[in-house]
Amino acid sequence: MNRSVCMLLLSLVLTRPAFSASAPGYHIIKTWKLGGEGGWDYLTIDPEARRLYISRAVKVIVIDADSGKPVGEISNTPGVHGIALAPEMGKGFVSNGRENTVSVFDLKTLKTTQKIKVGEGPDAILYDPATKRVFTFNARSQDATAIDADKESVVGTIPLGSKPEFAQSDAKGTIFVNMEEKNSLYVLDPATLTVKSKWGLPGCESPTGLAIDREHRRLFSGCDKIMAITDADSGKEVANPPVGDGVDATGYDQETGFAFASAGEGKLTVVQSDGGDRYRVVEDVATQRGARTMALDPKTHNVYLVTAQLGPRPAPTAQDPHPRPAILADSFVVLVVGK
Repeated sequence: MNRSVCMLLLSLVLTRPAFSASAPGYHIIKTWKLGGEGGWDYLTIDPEARRLYISRAVKVIVIDADSGKPVGEISNTPGVHGIALAPEMGKGFVSNGRENTVSVFDLKTLKTTQKIKVGEGPDAILYDPATKRVFTFNARSQDATAIDADKESVVGTIPLGSKPEFAQSDAKGTIFVNMEEKNSLYVLDPATLTVKSKWGLPGCESPTGLAIDREHRRLFSGCDKIMAITDADSGKEVANPPVGDGVDATGYDQETGFAFASAGEGKLTVVQSDGGDRYRVVEDVATQRGARTMALDPKTHNVYLVTAQLGPRPAPTAQDPHPRPAILADSFVVLVVGK
C-alpha cells in the first residue's frame, strides 16, 4: 500500500464521527415554579418567538422560554393534550380530548378564533408543512383527523384500527405515528389520507414518544425501558438502547446529534450515534419523579420538562386499573436541562 493511500485511509478514520470520550454534561440548570392545579401532558416550543406552551388540565399555559415568566394562556381547552404550531400562518392548534375538538388560536394574541370538531379523544396533534394540514390522533375513535390549516376545516379521516400516540412528519410527504397497543409504527400519506405501511417494533412495548432525525432518516420511539431506533425508509429497527421507566416523550437535536428520552421515574436519557447505526447511552440525567414529557429547544439545545410533587399511588380499581398518583397542590414546576 503506497503512502498516499495510507494517508487517505487515516484521514477517513480521523474525520469519521465518533462518541465523545466523556459525558456531555447535561444537568438541571433552572427550575421554574408555576404552581396551580391539574395534570399535564405535551409541551411545545416555539424557538423563534421564545415561547413554551404547556398543556395543563383545561388550558394551555404559555411562558417565556428564557425567563420562565408567564406570557398568557389559552383557556377553555377541556382535557387538553397537545399543541401544534403553524408559524407561517400565525396560527396554533390545540387538541381538546374531552370535547373532541381542536382550538385554533392566534400566535400573537393567544386568542382562540374557533373550534373544529374532530374524532373522539384527540390526543397527539401535528402540523405537516408539506401539505399544510393539521392532524389529530384520536384515541377513542382510533383514527386521525386531517384539517386544512388555512381554511380551518376537516378534509378527511384516516382509520387506524388502534390507539395512536405521538407522530412526526418528515416534511416531505410522509407522517409516522406510534401505535401503542400494536407495538408498531404506521406510515401515513398526509395527502391521500392513507396508511402506506405498518412496521413492527421488535422488543418495544407500548411505544409513546416519537422523534425524527430528518437528515439521516431515523425515528426514535420511546418504549417500555428502551428507545427503538428505526430506519425511516425501510422500517428496519437498527438499535434499541436502554432508557428509563415510564418514558412518554423523546426528542432529537439535529445540530448536536443527541436523542433524548424523558422517563417518569425521574431520568432523562441521552443517546448518541457514532455516525452509523451504533447507538449508545452517553448520559442519564437525574430529573424528578413524574417528569415524563419534554420539549427540545433547537436554538439553545436545552430540554424542558414539567412535573410536580406526587403523593402515593391509589389502589387499582376495575374502572381505573392503572391509577396515577395524586398531585400535591401548588407544586408544579418546569425543569430546564442544559449544559
